[in-house]
Amino acid sequence: MRRIGDLAIASALIALTLPLLAVVALVLKLDGVSPVLLREERRAGGRRLMVFKFCTSRRPHRDNPGRSPEPPSSVGRFVCYTRIVDLPQLVNVLRGEMSFVGEGALRPDFFD
Repeated sequence: MRRIGDLAIASALIALTLPLLAVVALVLKLDGVSPVLLREERRAGGRRLMVFKFCTSRRPHRDNPGRSPEPPSSVGRFVCYTRIVDLPQLVNVLRGEMSFVGEGALRPDFFD
């Protein structure tokens, strides 16, 4: 039942936020952020997975994506503050890698 609920909620949220996601991606691209989406390695339920997020700085750090030596752009600060940065993780919910209820996905450096 939980999986069916996850699919229904994630599908509805993606359908509702798709225009917002497209606008945010376009604005980030125009602001000089490249790439617009990035994948971060996380651990959930004892397994590794790659979660999708919006990149918020103009030059992401290549060795450790998600943490950049450069502060977020002005648009990136807004995207982080409003938590829009995490909306692409709905794709991970659709793929069955994450769930709305349960253990959160943590960065691997918390385990090492």
